[in-house]
Amino acid sequence: MANDDIKAAAAAGAGATTGAAGALGAVSALGVSGLGATGITSGLAAVGGVVGGGMLAGLAVTAAAPIAAGAAAYGLYKWLKD
Repeated sequence: MANDDIKAAAAAGAGATTGAAGALGAVSALGVSGLGATGITSGLAAVGGVVGGGMLAGLAVTAAAPIAAGAAAYGLYKWLKD
């Protein structure tokens, strides 16, 4: 694997990690305090309510956040590199 490929993968990984931390923080902050069953379900429902859905929509948004952040970080790295 070339050095540029390793740096691009690291940028994508850092973006995905940041997105995952943000998603976890949003679920934790918007729901009942704590990350037990009640806190997670209420947090996902609150996140889903922002996009006009319920807990399932919140799960989709929360799962998509790290993917979107990783893709954005990778794209930014490639754009700045060129």
